[in-house]
Amino acid sequence: MKLVNTSVKRPIGVIMVVLAIIALGVVSLRNLAVDLFPEIDLPVAVVATSYQDAAPEDVENLISRPIESSVSSVEGIDTVQSQSQSGSSMVMMMFQNGTDLDQALLDVREQVDQVKGMLPDQAGDPNILRFSPEAMPVVYLGLTGGDTAELTEIANEQIVPYFERQAGVASVSVEGGLEREIQVELDEARMSQYGITSQSVMQAISDSNNSSSVGTVEQGNQDLQLRVTGEFESINDIEETRIQTEAGDVIQVSDVATVNDDFKDRSSDTLVDGEPAIVLSVMKQTDANTVEVASNIESSMEDLKGDLPEGANLKTVIDTSDFIEMSIDSVINNILIGGAIAFLILLLFLKSFRATIVIGLSIPIALISTFTLMYFTGQTLNVLTLGGLALGIGMMVDSSIIILENIYSYKRRGYNLFDSATKGASELAPAVIASTTTTLVVFLPIIFVEGLSADLFAPLALAVSFSLIASLVVAITLVPMLSSKLLSKAMEDKGRRYWFDRFLDWLRELYSGGLSRVLKFRKTTVLVVILAIAGSLALIPRMGAEFMPSSDQGQAQITVETAPGSSLAYTQTISDQVNEVLSQYDDVIETSYVTVGATGFESGNQASYTIQMTPVAEREQTTTQIVQNLDDELQHIAGAEIVASAMDGGMQMGDPITIQLNGQEHEVLSDLSEEVLQEINQVDGVFNASSAASEGIPQMTITVDDAVARSYGLTSDQVSSQIRMKFSGQVVTQYREDGQEMDVTLVYPQEERNTINDLQDMSIQSPSGAKVPLDELVELEQEQGPESLLRENQQPQMNITSDVVDRDLGSVVSDVESALDNIHFPEGYSYSIGGQAADMEEAFAELAIALVFSIFLVYAVMAIQFENLLQPFIIMFALPTTVIGVIGGLWITGLSLSIPAFIGVIMLAGIVVNNSIVLVDYINILRRRGTDRIESIIEAGKSRLRPILMTTLTTILAMVPLGLGIGEGAELQQPLAVTIIFGLTVSSFFTLLFVPVIYLMFDNMTTKFRRKKKEA
Repeated sequence: MKLVNTSVKRPIGVIMVVLAIIALGVVSLRNLAVDLFPEIDLPVAVVATSYQDAAPEDVENLISRPIESSVSSVEGIDTVQSQSQSGSSMVMMMFQNGTDLDQALLDVREQVDQVKGMLPDQAGDPNILRFSPEAMPVVYLGLTGGDTAELTEIANEQIVPYFERQAGVASVSVEGGLEREIQVELDEARMSQYGITSQSVMQAISDSNNSSSVGTVEQGNQDLQLRVTGEFESINDIEETRIQTEAGDVIQVSDVATVNDDFKDRSSDTLVDGEPAIVLSVMKQTDANTVEVASNIESSMEDLKGDLPEGANLKTVIDTSDFIEMSIDSVINNILIGGAIAFLILLLFLKSFRATIVIGLSIPIALISTFTLMYFTGQTLNVLTLGGLALGIGMMVDSSIIILENIYSYKRRGYNLFDSATKGASELAPAVIASTTTTLVVFLPIIFVEGLSADLFAPLALAVSFSLIASLVVAITLVPMLSSKLLSKAMEDKGRRYWFDRFLDWLRELYSGGLSRVLKFRKTTVLVVILAIAGSLALIPRMGAEFMPSSDQGQAQITVETAPGSSLAYTQTISDQVNEVLSQYDDVIETSYVTVGATGFESGNQASYTIQMTPVAEREQTTTQIVQNLDDELQHIAGAEIVASAMDGGMQMGDPITIQLNGQEHEVLSDLSEEVLQEINQVDGVFNASSAASEGIPQMTITVDDAVARSYGLTSDQVSSQIRMKFSGQVVTQYREDGQEMDVTLVYPQEERNTINDLQDMSIQSPSGAKVPLDELVELEQEQGPESLLRENQQPQMNITSDVVDRDLGSVVSDVESALDNIHFPEGYSYSIGGQAADMEEAFAELAIALVFSIFLVYAVMAIQFENLLQPFIIMFALPTTVIGVIGGLWITGLSLSIPAFIGVIMLAGIVVNNSIVLVDYINILRRRGTDRIESIIEAGKSRLRPILMTTLTTILAMVPLGLGIGEGAELQQPLAVTIIFGLTVSSFFTLLFVPVIYLMFDNMTTKFRRKKKEA
């Protein structure tokens, strides 16, 4: 090849190009972003709307349903789900893969704007959000050591603005703080005395606090803007607001109400390590680097601590970058160990430090070149891309080994160094290019795979492909050049490694004898291989399946749910008991924080713990084992349902099993869910199964008697409005002070709106001013209401979720489906399996198609290389034998078939044929020289045994560190490494024995066919 000759003739030019690539690679590496996983683009959008103090049924009917109906017509929508609960609605839209989400969000916004006017006046404006797994806090900080009000002011005025100025920080949210509010507390007796209503007070305050432009006037050559200012400048202004009574008198707000500068009622408490605290959640910008943002926050904390008041303490509760850094360090260590192992294997075979250096240079140059290509293609350094490099570390030297071996074969035949380098490299360059191309083309179908598997493993495929391309270029340029200059005396003497040469000679003769026997007993050999494949396939029922291996990130979550309607104080007493249990695990728990009460979409009767454990190396048990022990102890706490679960590796892939019940009525679905729970709780491996149905929240249904109300001149809306005013208060206007804006809220005294008696004794004021007892206008009935209502594609839904322990996901799902078949579902009601189980099924189907296309592409590349359709078919017989290694390897190591393992199978399709290509190609070379057919097969086997052993051992042993799964985050690459290690080991053995047999059998059939054709 011209490229080989040019590189040997122009060594200085090659060296300068290599140095330029190294310099560019170092610069690229410094600028590559570091993260835990590649960016995952989920086509999901959310419409969130508040509806203060509304029951779930009202939220569903008045908010969720109109929004569902409006967005369902947006192009590209796949599924619309809604969750309605007291005070809030969330509508989630899942789009089809490939949908332009930016355009889809614009369409969603237009549709929501059309129905916004139909929503209740008390409903907040719908917020349209783009959901992203990366939209999670990078760092959680705890501010403790002071009065909550003081800490809230410090957080909002001092800490949040400072952090939001740091590079890469998008926003900082405060949890557990107090929200300032101006409360106008009405005195009902005085209001009756002056003959005014709450509506009069509300109107007076609202009218007195506004500014507006009223026009322009001319003054000389200028137009003056006329603006009337009337905003409150102090609390006294609110107290002195004038109200006109029906009698014509003028009074002030202070005559009928007390104005207090206070805080809104708290619906939750936040504690860090058992101490009341303010928790700050730091969100990063979309394109920011997690590790860099966390580092900026850490350094900023040191600057802030000196400015905090005495006693206040700011500390890190959870830092997600810690696990990222440990995972990256773990993968880098595996790369270094794998590289060292590959170097030692080369040194063992080559007996020459110079020769080992020549080939070993392929690794660092390929790695550095890969970093350059990753930077210009927008990839990040994460556990998957680095894992791909760790997996390919042994394959990077394969091409160089084959080239160098052939150069030495020419050298031993008496050629000079220049001719040995050019002829040896040129002769096998086409075979090396073909073998590398077969490895590369298996990744092409992954580009067309959709969903999470594509988002995660396309970067891995690119990383491996870049490294192999770089190593191929090194093999056909740098290796021949260095061989012609440095290896004049290499491997000419036996040296101190003579024992290994003797071992190789013995192994070569043993292989030669074995090959002669299998060529003689060809049918027996084929039968043994078929039986071995069939035996391995019989292990499939014993081999489990899962979506993704779980990573031990050291984070756990505990959810405490007391009886529906429980007070915050009662939930706190249960939380205190949980804290006592957690105190027994101080040796493995670094930090924990808990939110008790209602936050976001959590109910007021819940407490949610987030726990950060010590690193894996510092504890004897895994997070899952600790969580199981915790869960057992927490079940002894009476008065609440408590669930402990491990958080999985930061990917947030949802519950392992989600059973979705669909039908027409929420009540029927609730009953069905209880029956389903009873059935699946008997399945081995189901852990912490729970249903979205609950006992229900106690609620008082108020039914207005329209006829009676009309007789007093009242409407149903006026009655409900006065009840809402009495028990929930009403935001009247906004008060601004020092740049802050706070609500001015009309409320009644706390002691007048606490009990059921306060409701029953309430009076409604009619338009005529008469007071009508509430019990004359309404009928009160206490009942149980739902905690939340779910819908999917505008149909009621109920979800049952479950974790999986001590068994694989595939087996548990199979048993769950069998249990569900025993349940009689009414007509119109059905179930479907969702969660990770559904994602796994979808991903496996797509990857199976990718595997088929990969095999076809491998065959096509070899057909082009050999310009023959039969010989590539012969080489492909190495593929079925990988089944023995893959299934046997996963079964021996106790791993389940997962997406990483499936990716390993696809990679094997391109790797296992490489040895066969080199072997068959050399057989053809010998036959073209006139050597006998059988002799050519045996001689090619003996000659290629050494390079095949070298390439196989470097590839396999370099993956052993990953295959052992040692270190943080290694669980994700372990199935992939195990699949390749065992699959390549077994297939290499069969390549050396089975492929020659198939070659001879097909050659005999071809000879017979040609003879018959000639005779005809």
